[in-house]
Amino acid sequence: MHYEIHGLTEPDAPTILLSSGLGGSGAYWAPQIPALSKRFRVITYDHRGCGNTGGEVPVTGGIAAMADDVLEIVEALGLTRFDFMGHALGGLIGLDIALRRPDLIEKLILINAWSKADPHSGRCFDVRLELLEKSGVPAFVKAQPLFLYPSWWMSENAERLARDDAHGITHFQGKENVTRRIAALRAFDVDTKLDRISCKTFVMATKDDLLVPFTRSVRLDQGLTHSTLSVWDHGGHAMNITLSDRFNAEVGEFLSS
Repeated sequence: MHYEIHGLTEPDAPTILLSSGLGGSGAYWAPQIPALSKRFRVITYDHRGCGNTGGEVPVTGGIAAMADDVLEIVEALGLTRFDFMGHALGGLIGLDIALRRPDLIEKLILINAWSKADPHSGRCFDVRLELLEKSGVPAFVKAQPLFLYPSWWMSENAERLARDDAHGITHFQGKENVTRRIAALRAFDVDTKLDRISCKTFVMATKDDLLVPFTRSVRLDQGLTHSTLSVWDHGGHAMNITLSDRFNAEVGEFLSS
């Protein structure tokens, strides 16, 4: 597993581990690293089969296998307690770890995540897989921002999106990996187990998220024992990028509480 350490370097420094969504890249968290690095040892990583981490996503194992990859990093660093922030798929990984290893996670931050996939999200996955299968990688990559960002943000960041498209096509994680990762998202279901999660949790969502209805986050907040919910009107699926200053402020306040 390829991982990077930012911010504080002391072995006993407070640590937060960040896990991205379907794209699986640790670089996704670039807008958060400067703010978090002032107070934490920040760990980012590339998911299996993504970025600088080689290999393929297992045919079976789903989200639990992806959580095992994180636990490999945790063991390598000798971590016994840390905070965890996950976006979408990364949030599901956090939920899995919180259920299986309640001793590890101090505070959990879930961004546009879910305890069970919504039918609407399933429709979006179908469309994306259809694009990949019938139109190829460039069409799949070019459609990705539509599920991540609001239209106003895409309009203001057209040059960045063009660069991201080129990078995404060149470094595409592979059709098989994408298919297996989406299958893991569909199969994940901890809806009846949420009350077993004991760590303090901050649930964040946006009402204009095209991919994941914000009601999935409302359900998380209702089911979790120690949860705080923040729902924004705007920001899209990648709210930590589109409104990073506000996002960083809210996350910082939660981690300080």
